[in-house]
Amino acid sequence: MSNIFLYGIVFVFGSVVGSFLNVCIYRIPRGMSIIIPSSRCPSCSTPIEPWNNIPIISYILLRGRCRFCKEKISLQYPIVESLNAFLYMIIVWKFGTSIAWFLLVYFVFVSSLIIITFIDIEHQIIPDRITLPGILLALIFGATILPDPFSRFDSLGFNNSFIGALLGGGLFYLIAILGKVVLKKDAMGGGDIKMMAMVGGFLGWKGVILTTFLGSLLGSVIGISLILIKGQRWGAKVPFGPYLALGALISMLSGQELLRWYLYAG
Repeated sequence: MSNIFLYGIVFVFGSVVGSFLNVCIYRIPRGMSIIIPSSRCPSCSTPIEPWNNIPIISYILLRGRCRFCKEKISLQYPIVESLNAFLYMIIVWKFGTSIAWFLLVYFVFVSSLIIITFIDIEHQIIPDRITLPGILLALIFGATILPDPFSRFDSLGFNNSFIGALLGGGLFYLIAILGKVVLKKDAMGGGDIKMMAMVGGFLGWKGVILTTFLGSLLGSVIGISLILIKGQRWGAKVPFGPYLALGALISMLSGQELLRWYLYAG
């Protein structure tokens, strides 16, 4: 199978899954079923026919509007579909196709991070419906088929996965407690705690450390930039999940290279 054909299939598959992610992003915070009813316009609630629901393409052909009520459809829909598709392609490029099963697990992990990111941005919550099953799946697949992102030849293993989940959840639980005691306010939400337990299960304890560092760094840089550029109030509550998600993605894709760079640079 040629690379172009392979990546084409992966892109189409990723965009179709991305369309489902949009359903999850819209419905989960509202307590709705992600299965029933079928997709419909968020403005007029008219069911959307399959030929009007082709990922990315339908949005372009309909010029970002509902075919029936002509209301604008959020740009988030093609963004999520495209993002998921491109990330699936990057995973295949990074890890190859020799072991398809763990690629599928990484697909699920990345799609979960996308759902968490967009829900946290809009609603400032990280749903248990994503993180709790994610922790269980992480421990199962971490013990069986997942590779260690920080080692070229080693598998992750149950011990590394389990310690990662404990460290991820425990570290952020400790931050939450210290925030209550020292700052007298919520420094970390329960969703962040469970999210990092999930990340630790998928990436191991080293992944927790790198994800935390990268998430904090990205959050600080972007937060300060918003204060300087947009005049956002210092100390305003901002969702931390998207920064942790990006940190986890970088750790999964480049953990080994970053570790090698750090060791040689030091």
